[in-house]
Amino acid sequence: MAKCKGFQLTLGFLGSIFLITLSFYRQDVLHEKEEKVRHLQNLRKKLIKEMCDGDKEAFSGGKTSLDDMKGKELDNFIVDDANAIIYCYIPKVACTNWKRVMFVLHFNKPYLDPSSVSAELVHNTKKLVLLSSLPEAEMKAKLKHYTKFLFVRDPFVRLISAYRNKFQEYNKYYYENFGLDILRLYGNELYPPETAEEAFASGIYPSFHNFIQYLLDPQTGQQPFEPHWRQMHHLCQPCLIEYDFVGHQETLQEDAEQLLRILNLENDIKFPPSNKNMTKPGSVLDWFKPVPLEDRRKLYKLYEQDFRLFGYRKPSKLLDD
Repeated sequence: MAKCKGFQLTLGFLGSIFLITLSFYRQDVLHEKEEKVRHLQNLRKKLIKEMCDGDKEAFSGGKTSLDDMKGKELDNFIVDDANAIIYCYIPKVACTNWKRVMFVLHFNKPYLDPSSVSAELVHNTKKLVLLSSLPEAEMKAKLKHYTKFLFVRDPFVRLISAYRNKFQEYNKYYYENFGLDILRLYGNELYPPETAEEAFASGIYPSFHNFIQYLLDPQTGQQPFEPHWRQMHHLCQPCLIEYDFVGHQETLQEDAEQLLRILNLENDIKFPPSNKNMTKPGSVLDWFKPVPLEDRRKLYKLYEQDFRLFGYRKPSKLLDD
């Protein structure tokens, strides 16, 4: 009996040692992960600063200060006063999930699970506080003192994602406001279906190359691009606004976890999981096969500043064939 008790005590002791060792191991892994994200953050912010210091006006569209940004140019900035946060959202860069987070923060504790909030609800920006709705003095004070963050993505992958979502899937607004003209001008469809219902019933929609042709058309460039394909630096102006955190779609979950820790929200909010149908960087070559080399090079020029500012490699395989 005594031997049995001794054996049990030994097992209990070893079990305790194991649990303590496991706890230290987990702490080490977490610390290493945090250090990696911190290092990436420093590199990303340093690169933006160097690029902007080199040619601020070129990267900010000729603007020299926030005074040059008016009205709708500030519509992409969501404010949360309770946690002193400003988020500049970029369409097709996890913005639905980050809007979900900002939505639940806006309505304060007890926080909802962001995953339970519908996309339709968060895309109605009337439910959120936009920087553009504030008086100028208040806007400037919050930009100075609040924690500011944005998330970016490989520019070409983002374009593919926008095309898939707005033209390959049924979308009444985008078909009737963009798709019809794209088909007429670049798709050899003199009389395309007038409604999205007719078009998608017959499988008619712009090709990816048609979409690129539309982007490259000088007529298109006479007005600011629609936000889903507008250049990221035009939407968030990183040369005029100093961001505290620059996340990347490619490291979304790690960056989201780190940002929530920085904001002291890691125990309150869980960032929703990524979409399984998300466009993968590895498929870019396949998407661009039908696009002529000259058009690929022109498209790179159109989005080159996004590549450079946010540290994305020039896609040489697409441009040097």
